Amino acid sequence: MTKQVDVAILGGGTGGYIAAIAAAQAGYSVVVIERDRLGGTCLHRGCIPSKSLLRSAEVLAQAKQSEAFGIHIEGIRVDFEAVQSRKQAIVDQLHRGVQYLMKKNNIEVIHGNGRVMGPSIFSPKSGSVAVELGDDEAITVVPKQLIIATGSRPRVIQGLEPDGDQIATSDEALEWTSLPKSAAIIGGGVIGVEWASLLHDFGVEVDLIEAGPRILPLEDADISREMEKLLKKKGIRIHTNANVEPEAVTKDEAGVHMIVGKQGEPVNIQAERVLVSIGRAANVDQLGLENTNVRVDKGVIQVNEFMQTHEPHIYAIGDCIGGLQLAHAASAEGLAAVKHINGEHGVQVVDTMIPKCIYSKPEAASIGYTEEEARKEGYELTVSKIPFSAIGKALVQGETDGFVKVIVDQKQNDVLGVHIIGPHATELIGEASLAKLLNASPWELGQMVHAHPTLSEIMSEVMLAVEGKALVL
Repeated sequence: MTKQVDVAILGGGTGGYIAAIAAAQAGYSVVVIERDRLGGTCLHRGCIPSKSLLRSAEVLAQAKQSEAFGIHIEGIRVDFEAVQSRKQAIVDQLHRGVQYLMKKNNIEVIHGNGRVMGPSIFSPKSGSVAVELGDDEAITVVPKQLIIATGSRPRVIQGLEPDGDQIATSDEALEWTSLPKSAAIIGGGVIGVEWASLLHDFGVEVDLIEAGPRILPLEDADISREMEKLLKKKGIRIHTNANVEPEAVTKDEAGVHMIVGKQGEPVNIQAERVLVSIGRAANVDQLGLENTNVRVDKGVIQVNEFMQTHEPHIYAIGDCIGGLQLAHAASAEGLAAVKHINGEHGVQVVDTMIPKCIYSKPEAASIGYTEEEARKEGYELTVSKIPFSAIGKALVQGETDGFVKVIVDQKQNDVLGVHIIGPHATELIGEASLAKLLNASPWELGQMVHAHPTLSEIMSEVMLAVEGKALVL
């Protein structure tokens, strides 16, 4: 059986279903091909479930600190089964929402494994998708335009593969039915830091192991140093310049034992469970791309600024093209692809315009260049920084750790980067994202009137500080 359609989208994750809605709104007939559940990694194995767990851990941490606010709470305990039930209820509700949006926009969803075909009897050009439906049934979708949005999966270390018990990636950890007493996390990037914060706030002893010289290696160095300082202050043990060799890892009934090489010195670490968080690998294998002229380099699909592959009618978006591998980046790329299909001119998706968020405690967020990146690009910089301890609302909330840092091009007076670590950083970064889109100057941002007392006052203060005119310091 074959099905002719204007736009087919291979992958129903965040980028895929957003692109599908946009294409349907533009008047195209649309089919989404998804082998699992609509919403993809973000909804089922990433953003949403992990943030639900982080929120529960945050509430527990706040309850333990309640005496500082004059509130005495006795008998605090964790019902992890209820924590997981709440997480799943949120996921299920959002999943139903995505299913509703598909129906509302008359988007057909085909559940099955899709494989891209080359020129065939179905079409003289590549891009048709053969979909295995199960029970030996199949359908061939023949689109005029194809968008590949197949996402990514957690990378694993050979010899330390998930075993369903003591060794896990974030996929398996999200389904834990109980909390370990101790955990070792291999990888000090965003996922590793979030899990370290989450588990610690739930009362788990945590060792965070990073091969490089600092955790959060892709963030501004000041943010990285502050995060390490604050996580250590909480009681998380952090090991940088530390390598884990699979042959130095043993398992028994007591847990996992590992010898970590730290600057030439062996360090013994024992934990009930190990979480491997060393990044994500694009899902580009077994898609049939070898049947096309689509190019894959270093494990990701190559695209131009319009999200087109080397086959102009085949687009690719999201984690499968590399880059920042963020759900909202995938959505922006999906919208850009649909706009190009529709002959529209949209905002070009570039990494320096995409906000990045870390939902640990403390939170961190950024957009644009780090200070190191900006200097490498040859910019002459003005750098300003305002601590949250200078902001009244931060004092009221009892969250005064951290700061906001802004990086400005001296010659053009452009905001090159904004970096935040502290309370509600992931919400505050939205203002900086809008500023980047509108190319606002520090002076313009400094003139914004923010309600008092709010945490957002720090955004105008840090911009005023560029010219030495901060009012709170």
